[in-house]
Amino acid sequence: MAVLLRDLAGAAGEPALRDATGELDWPGLDARVNRWIRLLRAQGLRVGDTMAVVCGNRRETFEALLAAIHTGVTVVPVNWHLTAPEIAYQLTDSTSRLVLAEPAYAAVVGEAVRACAAPVRQLVTGDRDVAEAAAVEPLLADHADDEPAEQVCGSTMLYTSGTTGAPKGVRNNLFRTGAPFSRVERLLAYAGHTLAVPARGAVLLAGPWYHSAQLFFALLPLLRGSRLVLHERFDPQAFLAALAEHRITACHLVPTQFVRLLRLDIAVRARADVHSLRVVWHGGGPCPVEVKRRMIGWWGPVVVEYYAATEAGVVTLIGADDWLRRPGSVGRAVPPNEIVILDPEGATLPAGQPGRVFVRRAGQTFEYHNAPEKTRDAHLSPGVFTYGETGYLDDDGYLYLTGRARELIISGGVNIYPAEVQAVLLAHPGVRDVAVTGEPDDEYGERVVAVVELDPRRLDPTDAAPALDRFCRRSLAGFKVPRRWRFVAELPRDSTGKLRHDVLRELLHPEAAGDRS
Repeated sequence: MAVLLRDLAGAAGEPALRDATGELDWPGLDARVNRWIRLLRAQGLRVGDTMAVVCGNRRETFEALLAAIHTGVTVVPVNWHLTAPEIAYQLTDSTSRLVLAEPAYAAVVGEAVRACAAPVRQLVTGDRDVAEAAAVEPLLADHADDEPAEQVCGSTMLYTSGTTGAPKGVRNNLFRTGAPFSRVERLLAYAGHTLAVPARGAVLLAGPWYHSAQLFFALLPLLRGSRLVLHERFDPQAFLAALAEHRITACHLVPTQFVRLLRLDIAVRARADVHSLRVVWHGGGPCPVEVKRRMIGWWGPVVVEYYAATEAGVVTLIGADDWLRRPGSVGRAVPPNEIVILDPEGATLPAGQPGRVFVRRAGQTFEYHNAPEKTRDAHLSPGVFTYGETGYLDDDGYLYLTGRARELIISGGVNIYPAEVQAVLLAHPGVRDVAVTGEPDDEYGERVVAVVELDPRRLDPTDAAPALDRFCRRSLAGFKVPRRWRFVAELPRDSTGKLRHDVLRELLHPEAAGDRS
């Protein structure tokens, strides 16, 4: 049996993994993973090799992932919305030797494979070949399901979103190729006592697994013995129904999913049975204060926020009760992390003064694949790195984020943090979503621009610009108030809720419709 499933595989009849097609119990999952381990080896993958996976939230995705973690193989989760050239870039950059796709994405993956200079084998889930891709099920049937010999720990490499440039693979040591499995077991214990990752609970994955937080807040509970229920996509009503049906104890959400849940009819929310929930992690972007306050009022103290990134995982946590006393904070550092706030010269800033946010973590770091200069830029010194945000600490060590260092707007020599302006605008009942950025200005160097998704029932678009200007001036100094407004039907966010900066730049062209200066 797979080493990390050894203590779980005897639980016959207890569900382990469920998707829209059916369910596996723990012995069934172990048997499937054992076959996958043999299949990956038969496909020529060796310790240190890389494979890509272009599949949705389905059982085969986690079977293959678990097999790679026991085969010394690095898995590259690929966003299934990417085009063939984008997939080809990741296959080439990661030197993937194999790519697993599901039938819906097999054609675009095949196009990507043909564009790669080095050979890449393609497999497809299911029992039917698709074009040049061999079906997985007949291949798995050719392999035994008993315990494979010489299992070796594998790893993952996730690519950054690429919204501000070419994506880069992130290598961290949460899972490290060749590491002893005892190291993974220590990670699982840490996840349990520090992050409240449940053992023997029930976890719902309702966001794309290729996003780092969704992946690890699904995989770690699974490895701790929690049943994992997979939804192909997030639908607020289906999500609430699943909470009750499966007695879900934990899940991960992003702020945009909170917003969609709160938009449900009040009667639907009142009927929802959320009493089984013990922890709901959220991150992946700033959460409007009022949105979070309403979620805590609805679900209670189970809502836990973190500050993290693909590069090195969670560095702060804050529970609901703490957050209600310090609204807007993303929490205090959790061991073995320490937060330091530095000025441009690298000097430590006192409480209350914003600067660049750095994390000090002895003996644990990360690197960007094939991008040593980007790795150097993210590190101040060995074990001291930044995720790119700016922020400040209060007197008790709680972190408040003010924006991203690269998104800082400097107008007339004065620093303006977009997150501060966004927080004010999101407090207006007529604003559903907003992105604030800077654009060149002949006089001041930069000026503030806001791209706003309105609720037309609450704010007339024809009067929105002056109304929002007046609203901002109640809370912000005049130099922080947007000088140009762009109103859109929906902000360009990807499926994880992250802003698509490339699309945002297109929306900010002066000739774009909906512009107000």
